[in-house]
Amino acid sequence: MSVFNFLSNNARWIGGAFLLTLFSSFGQTFFISLSAGEIRSEYGLSHGQFGLLYMVATLCSALTLPWMGKIVDRFTPAQVTMMIVPMLALGAVGMAFSTHVAALVLSIYLLRLFGQAMMTQNALTATARWFAANRGKAISFVTIGHNVGEAVLPFTFVLVAGAVGWRNSWLVAAALLIVFALPVISKLVAKDRERQASDPEPKVAAVRDWTRPEAMRDIFFWLLLIGMLAPAFIGTTIFFHQVYLVELRGWSLTIFASAFSVMAMFTIGFVLVAGALVDRFSAVALLPSFLIPLSLACFVLGGFDAQWSVFVFMALLGTSYGFSSTLFGSVWPEIYGTKHLGSIRAITVAMMVFSTAAGPGLTGWLIDIGVSYSSQIIAMGLYCVVACGIMTFVSKGLLRRNATT
Repeated sequence: MSVFNFLSNNARWIGGAFLLTLFSSFGQTFFISLSAGEIRSEYGLSHGQFGLLYMVATLCSALTLPWMGKIVDRFTPAQVTMMIVPMLALGAVGMAFSTHVAALVLSIYLLRLFGQAMMTQNALTATARWFAANRGKAISFVTIGHNVGEAVLPFTFVLVAGAVGWRNSWLVAAALLIVFALPVISKLVAKDRERQASDPEPKVAAVRDWTRPEAMRDIFFWLLLIGMLAPAFIGTTIFFHQVYLVELRGWSLTIFASAFSVMAMFTIGFVLVAGALVDRFSAVALLPSFLIPLSLACFVLGGFDAQWSVFVFMALLGTSYGFSSTLFGSVWPEIYGTKHLGSIRAITVAMMVFSTAAGPGLTGWLIDIGVSYSSQIIAMGLYCVVACGIMTFVSKGLLRRNATT
C-alpha cells in the first residue's frame, strides 16, 4: 500500500492522534521554558529555584500518571480526549493568572500531566491498538505532531508574547485548545478503527499480552528504560535552560528559537525512515543505533561555542528524536502485547516524565554551584555511548526470547 493510500484510508485516526501529539506541546518543556525568563523575573527565582519548582510539579505528575494512565484501557480515545483537553486548558489559564508560587506549581503540574503525559499516552496507545502490520508507519505519522509543534510553536509564541505579553499568550493557547482541539479531535477519534482487508499481515509475530506487574518483573523492561528515556532527559534539560545557554554563549534567542525548525525537519524525516524500518525489521532490532546521533549532538553543543553549533546540534538531536519517537510507541506492544498496553505505557511515560523532572532540577542545582554547563552536556553524550552498549545487549536478548515463544 502506498503512503498516500495508507493516509487517505486512515485519515481520521491518523489525523486525530496527530492533533493529540501536536497539542501536547503546551505541556512540553520546550514550550513552557519559553516563559522561563519572565517567570524567574516576576517571581524572583534563580535558575536552580525555578528548576526545583519545575521538578516538583513534574514529579507530582509522574506519580499521578500510573493511576491516571489506566483510563486509556477503560475508556475510548474520544472519551479520554474529553477528559484531558479541558484540564490542559485549565493549566494554561493558570499560567496566565497565577501570581503565587503555589499557583505556578499547580499550573505546571496540570500542563505536564495532561499535556506532555496524557495527550501523548492517549495518542500512541490508541494508534498501537488500531494498527499491527503498519504500526511503525502509523506511529511515525502520529509522532510528527510533536515535531510540528517544536517547529512552529516556539517562534510563534515569541511573536505572540511580543505583541500581547507572555501571560496573554497562555490564554491564547487555552482558547485554541477549547475552541479547536477539543471538538475536532473528539470527532476524529469517535469511531475505533477495525482491521481492514487491505492491511498486510504483520511481519513481527504477535506476543502474549503481559500484565503490568509481569512487565515490571521483566529485567528487559528496566534495561530498555535506560536507553529509551535518554532523549527526553537530555532534550528537556537543554531546552529548559535554553535561555541560560543563550546568555552564556552570547547567542541570539531568536536565532536559537529558529533552530527548532531544523530539529523538526530532521526529526520528521527520520521519524518516517524509522517507521518504515520498524515495519520491515521490528522496533527491537533498531535499539542498538538510535542513541548514536544523540551522543554526537551533545559532544557538538558541549564542545563548540560558535552559534552554528546549535544548528548541528538540532540536526543530530532531530535524527535521534526521529528514531526514538517511533521506537517509544512501537517497542512496547512488540514485547508486551496490546491488551494492557495503556497500563504498561503509563509506567514508561511516568518514568519519562520523572526523567524530564530530574534533568532541569539537577542541572539547575549544578549551575548554581558553579559546575560548567558545557561539561554537563558532554557528560550526557558519554551516557548515550554507554546506553548504546546496553541497548545492543537488550536487543539481542529480546530477539532470542521472541524467537523461542
